[in-house]
Parts: sequence; C-alpha cells; structure tokens
Amino acid sequence: MQARKDMDPKFQWDFTHMYASDEVWEAELDALVKDLDKIKAIEGTLGASREAFKAGIDTVNGLAERLERLYIYANLHRCADGSEPKHQEMDGKATSTYVRFSTALAFFDPEILAIPEETLNAFLAPDEMKPYRHYIENLTRSRAHCLDAQRERMLAQLGDAAQAPQDAYEMLTNVDMELPKIHDENGNEVQLTAGNFGVYRESPVRAVREEAFNAMFGTYKKYINTFAALYGGNVKQDQFMADVRGYESACHAALFRNNIPVSVYDSLIEAVHESLPTMRRYLDLRKEALKLDKIDMYDLYCPMVKDVDYKVPFEEAKKMVKKATEPLGEGYQKLLDKAYAENWMDVYENKGKRSGAFSCGVFGVHPYVLLNYTDALDDAFTTAHELGHAMHSYKSDSTQDYMNHDYCIFVAEVASTVNEVLLTKYLLKTETDKARRAYILNHFLEGFRTTLFRQTLFAEFERKAHEMYQNGEPLTAERLTALYKSLVELYYEGAEVPENIAYEWAFIPHFYTAYYVFQYATGFSSAVAIASHIVETGDAEGYLKFLTTGGSDYPLNELKLAGVDLTSPQPVKDALKVFDDSVEELRELLKEL
Repeated sequence: MQARKDMDPKFQWDFTHMYASDEVWEAELDALVKDLDKIKAIEGTLGASREAFKAGIDTVNGLAERLERLYIYANLHRCADGSEPKHQEMDGKATSTYVRFSTALAFFDPEILAIPEETLNAFLAPDEMKPYRHYIENLTRSRAHCLDAQRERMLAQLGDAAQAPQDAYEMLTNVDMELPKIHDENGNEVQLTAGNFGVYRESPVRAVREEAFNAMFGTYKKYINTFAALYGGNVKQDQFMADVRGYESACHAALFRNNIPVSVYDSLIEAVHESLPTMRRYLDLRKEALKLDKIDMYDLYCPMVKDVDYKVPFEEAKKMVKKATEPLGEGYQKLLDKAYAENWMDVYENKGKRSGAFSCGVFGVHPYVLLNYTDALDDAFTTAHELGHAMHSYKSDSTQDYMNHDYCIFVAEVASTVNEVLLTKYLLKTETDKARRAYILNHFLEGFRTTLFRQTLFAEFERKAHEMYQNGEPLTAERLTALYKSLVELYYEGAEVPENIAYEWAFIPHFYTAYYVFQYATGFSSAVAIASHIVETGDAEGYLKFLTTGGSDYPLNELKLAGVDLTSPQPVKDALKVFDDSVEELRELLKEL
C-alpha cells in the first residue's frame, strides 16, 4: 500500500481551505488557548441583563467555532494518515484544548438554568434574540439532569480520559493490527486491508469471500479480550454519565439529547422483528440464485446475479451522482460541481488512512469527505451517501448561524440515504439490461438488509449490552460474543452461522458512540419515503427546506418538513413493505434470467 506522500494530490483533501499551513494552525491554537481566559470574565454575569446574557453566549460561540475548526483540521490529518507522529501530536493538542474549554465552561449551563424563568423569557422576547431561543429551550428542558457548576467541571475534566477507549480502538484497528494475506480470484496472494475487505467479501468466488471473512474476523478474534475491555469501558462510561445525571438508562440519556422518545427505538426493533419472515424469504432467494445447498454469512454480500461486471471508476461515480440527484434541482447540482472542483473528497486508500467513509462539516469552510474508493458499484453508492451528508452540512451551515448550524445525529443519515435511494431509482429507470437491473435491485435490497435490518441488529446488541452492565452482568468477551451470535441467529434464521461471525461486533467502530446506529435504520426508512415522494411528484421543496434547518429545531419536527413523522411506526413499516415488494420483484426478474 502506498504512503500518503506518494499519492496523487488531486484525489486528496486541500487543507489550506481551513489554514494556510500547519504553522498557521499552531499559531491559531496558541492564540485560542490565551483567549480561553475570556470565559472567566463571563462567569457570574449571565443573569445581570439581556446585553450581558447575549454577550456571554456570543463569546462562547465565537471560541467554540474557532476551536471546532482547529480540532477538525488536526483530526482530519490523523484520519488521512494516523501513522504520522506529527498528526497524532496535533490531534492530542486539539483534544486537550477541547477539554480545557469544556472545563472552563462548566459553570455556563448551570448559571443559565439558575436565571429565573420569568427573567429568561424576558431576555429572549425581542426578535433579535430569536436565534438563541431553541438552544435555551433545549437547555431548560434538561434542567433536571444538569448538575451544579463544581460537578459539571469535574465531569468536563473527565473528557480527555473518556476518549481513551475509542482512541485505543482506532489505533489498534487502523495502525497496529496487521491483517493476514489472502488469495484473490486468480490464486494470487494479496494483502487484506480494511479498505479492500468489502471487495473480497463480495467476490463471486466463494472460496475468496470465505477466506477474506475468516481472515478478517479471525484476526479480531485474536484480540477479542482487548476489544471487550475497550467496549466494556465505553459502556461503563455511558452508564456512569446516565447515573450521575439521573437518567433511567444510558439509552434514555442518549435519546434525550435530541428529544427522541425511547418508544421510537423500541418500535423500530419491534417492526423489524415482525418483518424477519421477509428476511428469511430473501435469504432463500439468495441461496437459490447462488445455487447453494446452504447459505453462509459470507454469502450475503456477493451479487446474486453472476457474470455482471459492474465496475464504476471514480469519475463515472461523480457523473452518476449528479444525474441521480437532478430531481433536487439546479442549486443542488451546482453544489456538487463545487464539491468536485474544490477537493472536498479524499478518495483512495493509503497507508495509515482511516478505514470506511465519512463526511465532516466545517462551519465557514466546506465539508470534508473521506472515501476509500475501489471502483466497485458499492463505492459509487458510498460516494452518493457521503455527498448527501456534505450537502446537508453545507446547506445548514449556509443558512443557520453557528449556534444553530449543526444538525443532530438523529437526522444525520437521512440526506445521505436519500441520495442512495435516488441513485438506485435512477439506475433502475435507465438500465435496460435485465441482468444489470437485477444486480441494481439486489443492491437496493442489500441496502435494506445492511442498513435497516443489520443496523437494527446492532442497535439491539448495544441496548442489550448496556442492560447487561446495568443489571450487574460483567461484559466479558464470552458474554458479548454469545449475545452477538444469538442476535445473528435470530435476524438471519435459515443461514449458517459460523463461529467467526460472533466476533463481528468488535469490527463496528460506531459502537463507541452509544445509540448511534439505530439512526441509520430510522434514517433509511425516512429516506425511502422522501425519495419516493420526490421521484413520484417532482416536489423536493419540503426536503430542501429540511436540509437548511441544521439544529434550529428538534429533529422530529425537522423531519416533518420533509413529510415524515417518526413518532409513528408507519414510516418504518412502509419501508419494510418496499423491501417485501422488492424481494418479489427480484424473484420474478431472476426467473426471466
């Protein structure tokens, strides 16, 4: 694998859009550290007058905006090449500064909450205070879970140490852990990496995908006790914070932040359980299409339609995304052109680069998208997905002020998945070859399996893992592995469940952000509804409005602008009905082939 310095810079991020050089970044970091002293002058003044209240919030937001950009710059460098000591040091400095900022700010929320409600309402009454209202309303909603300034300061001081499990996990999996070599379709020995694992897992040659599967999860098995200690530590922190703040559980604490009822989480799992018979039919169809006597977990990712070569080079993927998103209007198209021209995307894998893909918005600059592109159709969908995130960030940043720009995690996967569904619908509409149509439809169904079903499986795993700890059960490697395997057997009834799949939970980095993954499933359900409406009616107005809302309202309210009400289980059930119908559509198409 190539070192980053040897890669073509036209496929890499341009960091100069944030800072002209690392030296400029260092100087700004030093300046910010000095400016943190301004926070001390705010303490004790917030309730004095409307002017002091506004000035205090503005000062904090100004510092937060500067610090966020400093942190992202350092973190993106580490993601680009985590093996570079300088990047590790920069990231460490930025993280430590964040902890200092949070510690200095420990008084802030308690002091606002100490202001009498009548006074607070008077402060917020004038029109000029409208941008502050949602933040204050959301803060006062958490009054029962906010501690006094001293205890808030103590919790803030834990921030650096609390990052240790995730940091250790990332260093172990991205830098220190060595994966074995495997054999490709031609029998050649090749190095397995996090980036190419998906390619070999989708191989039409069963022996290749089986070897890749066992090599990947067999390696995780070797370190499973370490992974259990790391994840267990993360769960313990989640529960500690929930207990200290008086929440019923870590799940309640995580969902409370975005004003999401736990019933939304529970109804998702219930709806997916009800649809497991359809998953069984899909697995039977897959087994039949692949002409297998039995279907193993490593048979779930390869295309069901053989002899379809569907390579999509990166330049072609960019064009496909533009064509697919034409229903979103000319403005959206121009933003994609801007993203392509300004190196928003870091495209190919290099030594030390973080695996997977993500999009990171930078307020006042533009989003930065990480890919590990390998020319597979799935990579084209990943590109569409991450650009959906990027457009959501850019539109919200351009419309909202800093206080309200950042959309919450609950809606984070909606825009990305809308792009994926639009790309699917575009390809199904334009493709005339039956084999390739079947291939695309298979990919659409895999979106349901891997996003709606699989992410719900993950959600159920982390809910049960947290409940185990809350009930006094030790989170040993054996217990976590047994739990995960039992869920795989439930969700994939009818498939062979080999031993190594039980270690897959250690492969999922999102578990280090508690109760994140269920939002992929709710987001997917929402996206199916939104994209279908746009394609059927040509009306994208509500959705485009949704993209501009950032964090200016509660996420369930924002989604209603796009026509989706997740307080009802109906959007999830409707999406699962589409899955059921699509299974039958593919069955008929395969008969014709």
